[in-house]
Amino acid sequence: MRRERVVVLALDGVYPFELGIPSRILGAADGRYEVLTCSVDGGPVRTNADFGVTVEHGPEALATADTVVIAPVAPAHLADEVPGDVLAALALIRPGTRIVSICTGAFVLAAAGLLDGRRATTHWQVADHFRRMFPHVDLDPDVLFVDDHPILTSAGAASGVDVCLHLVRKDHGSRLANTVARRCVVPPFRDGGQAQYIEQPVPEQGAATTAATRAWALERLGEPLTLADLAGHARMSLRTFARRFHEEVGLSPGRWLIQQRVGRARHLLESSDLTVDQIAGRVGFATGASLRQHLNAAIGVTPQAYRRTFQTTR
Repeated sequence: MRRERVVVLALDGVYPFELGIPSRILGAADGRYEVLTCSVDGGPVRTNADFGVTVEHGPEALATADTVVIAPVAPAHLADEVPGDVLAALALIRPGTRIVSICTGAFVLAAAGLLDGRRATTHWQVADHFRRMFPHVDLDPDVLFVDDHPILTSAGAASGVDVCLHLVRKDHGSRLANTVARRCVVPPFRDGGQAQYIEQPVPEQGAATTAATRAWALERLGEPLTLADLAGHARMSLRTFARRFHEEVGLSPGRWLIQQRVGRARHLLESSDLTVDQIAGRVGFATGASLRQHLNAAIGVTPQAYRRTFQTTR
C-alpha cells in the first residue's frame, strides 16, 4: 500500500498546537500517510510560545509532497508580502499538489497568489483584515473549512483537526475517518460553522437552547421536518427559534438540516447497497433528484460517482 506523503511547512511564529495536528490525526490513519515537517531553511523554527522546534527537513521536502500543509503563525508575524525564502519554498511544490492551510496559513497562500478567485476561509477574528488585504479571494468566514480542490483552507485551531479528518474521509472513506476520530478522542464531524464560536453575550441563566431539538431532529431526518416542527419541539416562536439556532450553530435550521441529510446520505452511499431513491427517502429528501442536487452542491459529485469512489474502501 502506497503511503501519501504529507509535508507540513513550519514558519517562524508558528502555533505549536496546530503544527502538530497533521501528524497526530493523519498519523492515526493505519499507516496511510507519511507526515514530514520542514522549514524554509532546514533550521529550527521559533514558535509563538516560549520554545522553538527543531525540524528534520528543509524546503526540498516540499517537492516530494502529495499534500502540503501550511501551519498557522501568530497574527503579529503576518506581513503584506510573503518573504522571499517562503516564496522560494512554495515554488518547489509540484503543480497539482494538494495544499492545505490551517487558520492564518491562508494568508501565506493568498499573499502568494494561490487563492485568487478561489473560495477560502480563515479564523473569524482576522477575516476583516484578510478581506482588506486580499479582495480577490472569495472569503467565507462562517465555515470550518473549504475544499476548493486542490486547495483547502480551514479556520482556527481545532479546525485543523476537522480538515485533516476530511482528508482521511475523502481519501479513504468515513469508516477510517471515524476510527481516527475515536483514536484521537475528537468528533468525526462537527456541525455548523465558525459563527457558533464567535464571542456572543452570555445567555441569561436558564435560557432555552436548541440542542435538544437538534438531537430530536437527527433521530427523524427521514421525516419532512419544517421550521414550525422544530420551533414547536423547542417551545419557541418561529422567530426566536431561528435566531437562537443561528447563534448557537452558525447556520439556519434549513441549511443545517440539509447538511445533516447530506452527511447521512454519504454514509449510506458508502456503507449500503440501497438505491439513490431509497437513500433519499431514508434521509428526508423528497426524491432521488433532490439528493443528487444537494450532494452535488455540497461536494461537487453525483451519488453514483461518490459511491464508486468509496466502493474499494467498504
